[in-house]
Amino acid sequence: MRNFAGAVQAMTDTTISCPHCGGPIRLDETLAGPMVERMRAAFEKRLADGEQALQAREQALAREKIALAAAQAELDEQLRARLAAEREAITRAEAEKARAATADELASLNARMAELTGKLAEAQAAQAEALRRERALEDRERELALTVEKQVAERAETIRQKAQAEAAEAERLKVAEREKVIGDLKRQLEEMKRKAEQGSQQLQGEVLELSLEAALQARFPHDRIEPVGKGVSGADLMQTVLTPAGAACGTILWEVKRTKVWQAAWLPKLREDQRAAGAAVAVILSDTLPSGVTTFDLIDGIWVAHPRLAEPLALILRQSLVEVQATRIAQEGQATKTEMVYAYLTGPRFRQRIEAVIERYSEMKADLDRERTAMRRLWDRRETQIGIVTQTLAGLYGDLQGIAGAAVPDLPSLELPGPAPDDGASG
Repeated sequence: MRNFAGAVQAMTDTTISCPHCGGPIRLDETLAGPMVERMRAAFEKRLADGEQALQAREQALAREKIALAAAQAELDEQLRARLAAEREAITRAEAEKARAATADELASLNARMAELTGKLAEAQAAQAEALRRERALEDRERELALTVEKQVAERAETIRQKAQAEAAEAERLKVAEREKVIGDLKRQLEEMKRKAEQGSQQLQGEVLELSLEAALQARFPHDRIEPVGKGVSGADLMQTVLTPAGAACGTILWEVKRTKVWQAAWLPKLREDQRAAGAAVAVILSDTLPSGVTTFDLIDGIWVAHPRLAEPLALILRQSLVEVQATRIAQEGQATKTEMVYAYLTGPRFRQRIEAVIERYSEMKADLDRERTAMRRLWDRRETQIGIVTQTLAGLYGDLQGIAGAAVPDLPSLELPGPAPDDGASG
């Protein structure tokens, strides 16, 4: 209305020239009134038509938004029903993790849907703003010059088509993104179901390792429980025994095995890890124990036990380390070099070093015995071959003597040893 009033004011302030005398004639209210009334009536009619069309468009957009919300609610309901059916098929241990993952995915999906709804609202606001700008542009162009009506209409149609195309593209992208999120979520649920059904030994071993770590940490809060990272050489857990005052008493090395077959190669490997870590005690927890072991035993300096005995065994070993450390502290300041040497000779490190030397010596001796056996077998074979060659040569030489007689001289090496030659003396 302000634009229209301004246009009227500008029109009444306009002067024209008389076609007869050329004098200026001012267009006042008397001359321009009828034309102004006609323009005002036409403008108000166009304004009312535009507002009615805008209300119809807003109502259509509201209905579309309600339909979209209903479709989204139906999709959410279907998705929740699908997730509930999938969760029932997964084991209790994996169900918690699947439920948390599904909740996170649902939250992400809801956040994404909220984001898309916000983008749709922004697109609608942009479209409304474009329509308002379009109406303003049309009104201004009609007020200023009726001659550009066609140009303004074409431009308005272009803007309307562009806004509709942008809204359609935004809606298409929103639907595509929603379908992609749903597809990704379905694939993740199928992958989680497959992993839960497989129940791999590696996952079970990791669960047992985490359970052992949690149990040790809860049972011995003063100790330092450090898991060994995946791909790093060493055992699974390293427990540094600490007193309430924080004094270190020694280290217990834990190795967890979740297999159906016991392997004797675990023992030397854990001894190597024990020497490398400088641990006082090493323990293997295995569901399958060596032959003759029912609960736990000390085999070649390595404690072997069933996982259910981990806590009582840890309590016994830890108490032993604490008592040894207390005795060592009580004797500090009183030990001579001889006592220090004795403590070293009777301590675990000297024993571990001697064990390492003995193991290497045993390996070298075994290699030497295998080489000696192989060489003896080779010597026997060659000795037999040489005997055969000697017998063959002796037979050949005897055949020649039988044919040629005395013409073939005797070979001392082929003659039997005889008595000493007679020197001619007689009794």
